Amino acid sequence: MNADEALFLPLPPLPREFYLQHTVDAARRLLNCLLISVAPEGLTAGRIAETEAYTQEDPACHAYRGQTPRNASMFGPPGHAYVYFTYGMHYCFNAVTAPVSAAEAVLIRSIEPLAGLELMAARRGLDSHKAESAPAPPSDAEARQRRIRLGRHLCGGPGKLCMACRLTRADDGQDLTIAGRLWIAPPLPEYGELADTDIVASRRIGITRGVELPWRFYARNEPYISRR
Repeated sequence: MNADEALFLPLPPLPREFYLQHTVDAARRLLNCLLISVAPEGLTAGRIAETEAYTQEDPACHAYRGQTPRNASMFGPPGHAYVYFTYGMHYCFNAVTAPVSAAEAVLIRSIEPLAGLELMAARRGLDSHKAESAPAPPSDAEARQRRIRLGRHLCGGPGKLCMACRLTRADDGQDLTIAGRLWIAPPLPEYGELADTDIVASRRIGITRGVELPWRFYARNEPYISRR
């Protein structure tokens, strides 16, 4: 077992009760939680940096017009994954919230990579060491900025993070309350849960309906969001 596995594999998943709270509240409380995925080639993990809430009465929600084969997981029990393919290009990962048949979910828009960065980079076709290629040792500030740039290249958007963590339709319906293939764990002690005053609420991205709802969330001064 390597260091990443020793740190992240023992972390317990959030309980199902977490996902029964109001979807907008769940989207806020998922910030700083950890998205952990395990595949035969290794483990990846990241701190959730940006979320969006979608409720059934919201015209931007996939369940707004009723159940289909694509969105069936949204109508199932809370605490499961809803993964969909979009624009013929990439996957997006959501955590299903609210009681059965309510059909609500939280989109995970971006994460800060914490474990498995080389694996993420290989999946994304990127060089994980590109940010460290300066001839002289970087200062702490320079190293941090390089890590942020790399992190945003790897996981700074819902499609990017699904590629980096290898999340596909095969993971649709995965029970996130069981540690195994894919789960969400509480924040590490050094991050903790954010206070309401530290959370920014803004309009969601990439939608044409329900655009007025301020249901996109991230921490104030968060460097790992998908876009400003």
